[in-house]
Formats: sequence, structure tokens, C-alpha cells
Amino acid sequence: MALKTKDEYIESLRGMNPTVYMFGERITNVVDNPRLRAGIEATGSTYEAAGLEEYRSLLVTNSPLINDQVNRFTLPPSSIGDLVARVKINRLLGGRVGTCFQRCTGLDCLCALSIVTYDIDQKYGTEYNRRFLEFLKHVQKNDLACNAGVTDVKGDRSLSPHEQPDRDMYLRVAERRPGGIVVRGAKAHQTGSLSSHEIIVLPTRAMRKGDEDYAVAFAIPTDTPGLIHVVGRSTLDMRELQGCDTGNTRYSKYCPTVIFNDVFVPWERVFMCGEVEFAGDLVMKFSAFHRQSHGGCKSGKIDCMVGAALTMMDYNGTSKVSHLRQKVIDMVHRAETLYGCSIAASYEGKRQPSGTYFIDPVLANASKIHEGKEMAEAGRLLVDIAGGFVSDLPSDRDLANPEIGPLLYKYLQGAAGVPVENRVKMLRLVEKLALESADTVSDIHGGGSPEAHRVSILRESDLEGKKGLAKRLAEIESWR
Repeated sequence: MALKTKDEYIESLRGMNPTVYMFGERITNVVDNPRLRAGIEATGSTYEAAGLEEYRSLLVTNSPLINDQVNRFTLPPSSIGDLVARVKINRLLGGRVGTCFQRCTGLDCLCALSIVTYDIDQKYGTEYNRRFLEFLKHVQKNDLACNAGVTDVKGDRSLSPHEQPDRDMYLRVAERRPGGIVVRGAKAHQTGSLSSHEIIVLPTRAMRKGDEDYAVAFAIPTDTPGLIHVVGRSTLDMRELQGCDTGNTRYSKYCPTVIFNDVFVPWERVFMCGEVEFAGDLVMKFSAFHRQSHGGCKSGKIDCMVGAALTMMDYNGTSKVSHLRQKVIDMVHRAETLYGCSIAASYEGKRQPSGTYFIDPVLANASKIHEGKEMAEAGRLLVDIAGGFVSDLPSDRDLANPEIGPLLYKYLQGAAGVPVENRVKMLRLVEKLALESADTVSDIHGGGSPEAHRVSILRESDLEGKKGLAKRLAEIESWR
């Protein structure tokens, strides 16, 4: 059976040897580094949940490609039911880990490539789709986690890729060889790249004539020679490394910058190379799939936030305070609106010529715009409900200090009967849910900037049809 357990997943990462730097130092043991292990554990939850009887029917399905059961994170959707399942899975896991589980971007790449490689082949007679399907079989048979390498560093954003003074500001083909290509550049914000087995690279934007070297898509193992992962900062990273209290020490998120320092990619792993007119469609489909994914996982995170808010009300003795209960209602409706947009985007999906189903991009982008605003508001409401100790609670090490610990236990007591340790743990969880910087920024910029979401809505909406509705009611004869 083509399914890994969580332990097998973690051991498979142990067998890889990526080049990694963090805070100026080379990291040789990724799996056991506290900062990175919390991210690996988050991705591990996708394997763990697939092995639990209560979730198995949702996360595990049959793949006609290999005629075996697979984790849905390796399966491009071939029905409306598959599109709906994507959102339900993401909400489930978002609530279980309270942060990014770092596997949906890889699936979003698989979904986009399954559509666009077929379309390129139909126009040019290439064999990108055959190559992609062989790669997909490899992913499914080995239950691999994939990472999306999409966001280029971009340099001067007023210039197109081929106009940049330094041509490497967008990842490009630096050399073509008989056996493959050599690529050079960097991809930023690569959430969970070290929690993944494979990195799937797509263009970051639409391309035009002159940008042929930048219209490239491929997949390579995470530890390919020349690939350098530089792990960036986040709000609570030093606490994780020092073993201090972070509220949720089990799961976290990290976002490296990945440098492609003359990396060789064999032709069998190349899925686009120079077809500039398809670059925009590829990134648009990836982005739409990813924005649908966000509606699921972020509604799941709000579920966790609601639970933390209600628990803090119990611990603070404020569970019957009406204005706080109203704020909980406000949090719930934000989660359900996000979820509803993504579910609707699934039900409005349509079959593409390749056989893959594509979601409604307008509804997916509407969900993402809502997320960018309302996740921040949900976090604000959570902090409001929890109280000021979210910002300056004494450390667990102070609580353990024999000189001041007993005094802190005295003064950190909340509602009668609630252990101080529980109240402290929940306050730390609230802090992480509301303030974890990497996740907060992704609420706004994940899957593209807010303006990109708005442009997508305008581009994909039937504006002429809407004008026709108005003209018909106004009895303007040219409405047709």
C-alpha cells in the first residue's frame, strides 16, 4: 500500500542530506533541530491523521494512476467530491495543528501541472504531461510530501524578468544540456521546504516574449546538489531553540529562502521550458487552488482560536460575560464564511480537458481576500478575550524558580479550581495563535498579494454578463 506512517515519514527525511543554514550556521541534523522539528511534526500530522480510523475515509482514497490507496495530498482532483474533500481535510488539519501543516502547496502544484502540462502538449506536441504523470506516480507510490517553489525574489518589480540588471532575480534556465537543464535563482517564503521530499518549481508570474528562460517548471529532491535552504526568522523561534514555553511546542512553521545555485534538472523532471504563453495560466491555476486551500486550513485555525477563547473565558471566570460571548460569535462567523467560500469554489468546479477538476477561481479569491482581513480580526478578538497576560506573562523558568515561583503561582491564579499550569499553557497558546509572525503574514500574502487576489477576481468574473443583467432590466436594447 502506497501510504507512509508518521514515523516512516520522519525516518525518510532522516535519510536525506539537504544543505541548510539558519542564523549564520550550517545545520546538519534537520530532523532533530527543535526549530525545524516542530515544522516537520506539523507535516507529520498529515500522515498521522491518514492512519487514524476516524479520519481515514476522508484522507485516504484510491488512485487510478497506480491502482492503490493514496493520501489525498498526492492526488489531483478528478471529481467535485475530490475538490470538496480538499477543503474538509484542510479544515480538519488546521484545527489539529493550529498552524500551517505545509503540505497543501505541493498538492496545489500537482493540481495545476496536471492541467497545464496537458494543454501545452496539445498545442506543441511536447511530452510534458507524460513526464508529469511519471513523477506523480513516483510521489503516490512513495507517499511523498512536496513543496511549492513559486515566489521569486523579483528584484526591481517595475521590470520584467529578462529586463532585470541581474538576470537571476527570477529563477531561470542558465544552461541547456543533452541530459537536462541547469537552473539558477532563488525562491522566497518556501514554507516547509525541509519537511518535504520534493520541491516543485513553477513560474511566479505571467511571461512574455523575451522571458523564455524564465518560463520553466520542474521537480527535484529537496537535497539536490546546489540547492541551499536558508531558514528565516519568526516571532518565537529563539524560544523554540532554547526550550522555553511557546504554548504549542509540538507544531510550528518555518519559511526558508531556497537558493538554486546552478542546479541540474534532468529532462524527465522538466514540465515546462520556454512556453511563455502558458506561464500565466500555470501560476493562475496554482494560485486559485492554493487560495481555496487557505479557506479550509484557516477556518480550521479559527476553530482552534475559538476553542482557546472559550477555554480562557472558563479559566478567567468570564464565561457568562455577554460581550465576550458576542466576540466568540464574531470569530465563528469568520471561520464559516472562509469555509463556505472554499466549499462553494469546490462545488462550482469544472472538468478540464486533462480530466482534472478546477475550482471556481472567483470564489477561491474571494475567500482569500476575506482571510487577509478577517484572520487578523479573529486574532484581535482572541487576545481581547484572553486578557493582557498574553503579552507579558512570566516565563515557565520563573515559575520553576524556588524563590519566586510560589509567589507567581499565587498571583497567576484565575477561576477557582483551575490549575495555574493550565491557565499559563492556554495563554501561551493564545500568544502563538495570535502572534506567530510567519502565519500572520501568510494570512495576507499567502498565495499572492491582496492586490493579486483582487486582480484575479476582476479577470475571472463575467463582467459583460453582469452588465447585460443591468441593461436588460433597464430595457436597453443592446443588452444582448
